[in-house]
Amino acid sequence: MFERLRVMEEYYVALQDKLASGTLEVKEMTKLLKEVSDMDEVIENYRIYKNNEKELKDLKELIEIEEDHDLLSIAKEEIKGLEEKQEELEEKLKILLLPQDPNDDKNVIIEIKGAAGGDEGNLFAGDLFRAYSKYAEIMGWKIEVLDAMVGAMGGYTSIEFMVSGKKAFSFLKYESGTHRVQRVPQTESQGRIHTSTATVLVMPEADDIEFNVSWNDIRVDTFTSSGPGGQSVNTTQSAVRLTHIPTGLSVASQLGKSQHENKATAFKILTTRLYDNMLQEQMDKENEQRHSLVGRGDRSEKVRTYNYPQNRVTDHRIGLTLQRLDVIMEGRLDLIIDELINYYQKQQLQGESKW
Repeated sequence: MFERLRVMEEYYVALQDKLASGTLEVKEMTKLLKEVSDMDEVIENYRIYKNNEKELKDLKELIEIEEDHDLLSIAKEEIKGLEEKQEELEEKLKILLLPQDPNDDKNVIIEIKGAAGGDEGNLFAGDLFRAYSKYAEIMGWKIEVLDAMVGAMGGYTSIEFMVSGKKAFSFLKYESGTHRVQRVPQTESQGRIHTSTATVLVMPEADDIEFNVSWNDIRVDTFTSSGPGGQSVNTTQSAVRLTHIPTGLSVASQLGKSQHENKATAFKILTTRLYDNMLQEQMDKENEQRHSLVGRGDRSEKVRTYNYPQNRVTDHRIGLTLQRLDVIMEGRLDLIIDELINYYQKQQLQGESKW
């Protein structure tokens, strides 16, 4: 591992020298700046580790020749503290060197649908959207609703939205799957607890450069926008449905003020869905890898249960239970997501043999 870090630092310095030369084209400079930025945290921690190693060596040499008992005692305490820091840094460096998901830096499109439970499933879909919106606010990300179908009693039968921000996909990719809620519905007069579900699908935004969809393969249909219960919300054919002819995949958008705006939004959703389908096909071919990915496996699996009467959330993939449902639904999803990331990183570390 440390030989790899040494080589990486040399390459990091060479990149910085190249950037400082002032002779680069804008395109190449942008590429190199991103490369340097991606290595910043690793190199910073590696340099701290090296400095600590030098300090440890000096302290150990000191206690070999020092006769003052007070100074010896201080030196030994410092050695103990530095050795503990080195162990922590070594573990951190191992994690930082783990292979990265190439989509981790991307924005995401999330689709939430009310599933089992009818109106209650739709209401829960709305609660999940609110929780993700608050989490995005905490993380400094931007939310943009792309399309939504409001349920008759509230919530959403379906809502699609984009989350834009630093490493959004790296945190949110674990959310795909079926989310189950146990609570007394607003429509329940006898106070009985019902179980309902909503499905969440998290997709990395497709990059135009790496994934191209031709308009020649798309059929465009227009229709009148509708609201809850199917009633018309305007009289113009501004809503747009795009169908990808080779795959039969169809998406619609109706929230925009114009047909042009809805067409652009629908195209963004369509390309992202096609890109995500391609990624899933690749993962199907790599079953061992797929099973190791906590949140990118079977999209239909039950990933989490939200029990309102007991203020409890359970993530079934890692056996995590927290009695903090009220806090989590206010956007503190990090209490679960951070544990999922830690679990996944441990799985990766156990599978790594190069160290």
